[in-house]
Amino acid sequence: MGGSGTDGTNAGKRPNEQLGSWFVRSGWSKGELARQVNRRARQMGAHHISTDTSRVRRWLDGEQPREPIPRILSELFSERFGSVVAVEDLGLRTAHQSPSVSGVDLPWAGPQTVSLLSEFSRSDLMLARRGFLGTSLSLAAGPSLIEPMQRWLVPTPASGSDRGEPPAPGRRPYRLSRAELEMLESTTAMFRKWDAQCGGGLRRKAVVGQLHEVTDLLQEAQPADTSRRLFRCAAELAQLAGWMSYDVGLQPTAQKYFVLALHAAKEAGDKPLGSYVLSSMSRQMIHLGRPDDALELIHLAQYGSRDCATARTQAMLYAMEARAYANMGQPGKCKRAVRMAEDTFVDAGLDDEPEPDWIRFFTEAELNGENSHSFRDLAYVAGRSPTYASLAEPVMRRAVDLFSEDREHQRSYALNLVGMATVHLLKREPEQAGARAEDALAVARRVRSERVNTRLRKTVDTAVRDFGDVPEVTRIAELLAEQLPETAEAV
Repeated sequence: MGGSGTDGTNAGKRPNEQLGSWFVRSGWSKGELARQVNRRARQMGAHHISTDTSRVRRWLDGEQPREPIPRILSELFSERFGSVVAVEDLGLRTAHQSPSVSGVDLPWAGPQTVSLLSEFSRSDLMLARRGFLGTSLSLAAGPSLIEPMQRWLVPTPASGSDRGEPPAPGRRPYRLSRAELEMLESTTAMFRKWDAQCGGGLRRKAVVGQLHEVTDLLQEAQPADTSRRLFRCAAELAQLAGWMSYDVGLQPTAQKYFVLALHAAKEAGDKPLGSYVLSSMSRQMIHLGRPDDALELIHLAQYGSRDCATARTQAMLYAMEARAYANMGQPGKCKRAVRMAEDTFVDAGLDDEPEPDWIRFFTEAELNGENSHSFRDLAYVAGRSPTYASLAEPVMRRAVDLFSEDREHQRSYALNLVGMATVHLLKREPEQAGARAEDALAVARRVRSERVNTRLRKTVDTAVRDFGDVPEVTRIAELLAEQLPETAEAV
């Protein structure tokens, strides 16, 4: 029975109610789950795995499968529900792994960072499939995520490139010109603009390809200043690849890119950029229902960049802190962080030094959008509180008005239109909710963002459940089914 992937322990077993609950909610059949397990196993090289319907039934009846089945099931259910579903959550036993196998606790050293970036981006380009890029790829959360990230602030010895060491014998150095470096940096800015306009699904592979090219350059001997600029470029590209992966629903892939981006930012000596990467990781944790982890990451970002981040970056971090507190159900701390974000943003643009391109997105519109979503999240955590919904409405309306005049940040415009619809639902105003959702649908059709699509579908589903007899709600449900059918696969 080598192909079964089970440990053969049947005596005294009881039905696995935890796995059964997740299975029922997934909507999968036993055969469909078996096919997905087999497909995932083949992709990771575990060709001995051969699962069928009867095997899935035995797991539900309490049979414990051997690795890598528990980890595969964890990945499949995590992708299905858009949140971390650990092996233990499925009522399964997991093999103890060293921290490095988790894919998050990595060596904080330049050569290893380059090697890992190169390997991971190459795997992504080759496999290019949903949510799986290797046997070590899984979502990390809690201490297994936070503790390795805390090492971002620990000083490390300078690498050979930082010390300006000569290349190894027999290796010809390739020295980048200033013009070539500037072209790489401007290309990264162009990719970022495309992402804001079109969503993560349109140019993700191009960004990953560019990242892989930069890692090739980093494997050549470069002057110390050139090496730092290349690491900064790699960090920005890895963050963007992670952001695009997050946008199309590839959560484990996104997290791995974010972690590698933080490592590259450390090699570049760019703490503000590192804080930006940590804010992206924080946003993902909020999305995955882990606000405690999100808050830890934001506090780490704030502490690490407190002496060097611009006012705009600090305001962004305060706004993300507010989102974390909102989702933790702490209104007092949430409101304080909102005020800090607003007060700090007043100083944005007053610095003498030009701001990096990666923080340009945090405009007045984005500030209002984040703060309104914090109040909206508070409303949900407080049991659909109309009080917090009323706080969110004017701030959200301001964000929508500002984004309507911004042709560059179309995805943010769509997300805030959806947010406005949810606020109207909280205030039991289904007609207005339907109208805003219809506006969001028009924008969503122009961008390739599974995140926008998912939020829009969930909002419309809620509207149908609560106000299914309202004509405006019926109309948007019909339009959504017709114009945005749930058939596209993220890439």
